[in-house]
Amino acid sequence: MENQVDELVRFFKALAEPNRLRIIGLLAQKPQSVEQLASTLRVGESTVSHHLSKLGQAGLVSARAEGYYSIYALQTGALAGMAKKILHEESLPGLALGIDVDAYDRKVLATFSDANGRIKAFPVQEKKFLVILRHILEEFDTGVKYPEKRVNQILAKYSADTATLRRSLVEYEFMAREGGGGAYWRVGKKTQAHIENEPESVTGGG
Repeated sequence: MENQVDELVRFFKALAEPNRLRIIGLLAQKPQSVEQLASTLRVGESTVSHHLSKLGQAGLVSARAEGYYSIYALQTGALAGMAKKILHEESLPGLALGIDVDAYDRKVLATFSDANGRIKAFPVQEKKFLVILRHILEEFDTGVKYPEKRVNQILAKYSADTATLRRSLVEYEFMAREGGGGAYWRVGKKTQAHIENEPESVTGGG
């Protein structure tokens, strides 16, 4: 994954300069020499050569000899391949490998919980309150129905205000409940409002 990050950085660095983008545009029209590009862009040939070198390192341009000149062409296949390979939705999370992505959650929990893990105060900011709810949600197994009494017993480990926690878990769609004070069950994701399989039930008590 480190190679993928390096490749992505090199790719964006190669394009992070206005004249390089213009060169990409010109080469997309037709292959050209350094002299032609310099004349069109009204910059020195050494400057164009430098930009072409950076673009070449990123695999975006290639050169072929033609008489006394080198003719540069855009590597459209490499450009498309780079976008597909690196910017594919499934591969993007991998760019954060090695980074402690849970650091923020731990900081919030440490701030609003005591040494025994009980909540000292509910955060005012919704983002932080959601961290608390996600943490508590781990107490509940997916696919299991919990009677309200059992839910309150679990929530009481974190706060005496079980009503707020219970209501919030439902409102933010971390859990669902049956009408009329029925059972609760874990939905799994905030955006998931329903589950396909009927959960099994558990009885109240310790």
